[in-house]
Amino acid sequence: MKYVGPPHKNGRVVSGSLQCTSCGADFPIINGIPRFVKPEEDYCGNFGYQWQEWGSIQIDHLSAHKLSHDRFLADTRWEPDWLNGKLILDAGCGAGRFSDIAGELGARVIAIDISTAIDTCRATTARHDDRANGGVDCIQASLFDLPLRRDIFDAIYCMGVIQHTPHPTALMTGLPTFLKPGAQLFLNFYEEGVWRRLQIIKYSLRLVTPFLPINVTWALSKILVTLLFPLTAAIARIPKIKILNHIIPIAAVHNQLLTLEQQRTWTLLDTFDWYGARFEKRQYHTDVAKILADSGMVRISTEPGLAWCHKPTN
Repeated sequence: MKYVGPPHKNGRVVSGSLQCTSCGADFPIINGIPRFVKPEEDYCGNFGYQWQEWGSIQIDHLSAHKLSHDRFLADTRWEPDWLNGKLILDAGCGAGRFSDIAGELGARVIAIDISTAIDTCRATTARHDDRANGGVDCIQASLFDLPLRRDIFDAIYCMGVIQHTPHPTALMTGLPTFLKPGAQLFLNFYEEGVWRRLQIIKYSLRLVTPFLPINVTWALSKILVTLLFPLTAAIARIPKIKILNHIIPIAAVHNQLLTLEQQRTWTLLDTFDWYGARFEKRQYHTDVAKILADSGMVRISTEPGLAWCHKPTN
């Protein structure tokens, strides 16, 4: 790739283009983000819409909580000191909730998303631009056609994304090719299981909602949350029955570290996530373990919705 455009601004490229020296293809740089996706290739328009509208709710430093920080470290099992100075790929970054945390901990992060949520990620993580080490660079690209060199990352994480892609297996086998020998991969995904079979209303609605205009699906999500959030909030306060919230057709979030209004907004976003996503391809973690093993990964460990592994050192 060859950069074509005006001089860098304070060490960062803001506009111009990247030109392929082999085929001559030209990829624009808009608002500091290289764009490798044509609008018609973005099958995640719902995510771009929701994160541009409500990009701050899951960002710790913008919403006065530590939920993203705590989840990132708990799920990846990476030590904060280990992240410092590492080159990390955030595969499907959304609004940048985890890119922001990794950058804060001193990692150099390449954050990639196919949707216009990448613009929100850029705004979220701009506070790291002046760090002596670390920082976050954003790229709009498909995870199935990454404009990156192979074998360069110290770690890759892909959180909450796999199930929303057209080819989960191809993604899980493709990401490790960008890891250095001995480097780590962490995956978080929707687990297949009994609860999906009990969510009859949700999956009946999903026969239609992925194909509706985004604003219609958003309006439907708001109606459902307005009607059902008071019920799920009440149920969540009763330990013996709160598990019943799994069968109510909204993605109820009742973390007591959030204000009630934050819980409502988070529930609305996750409900829209449910109904707006074109794909929802759940996985059994045991199948994920086999996929990773078949692709040559080692030290594989899985739990429902989670997988950890390493690339072989030789």
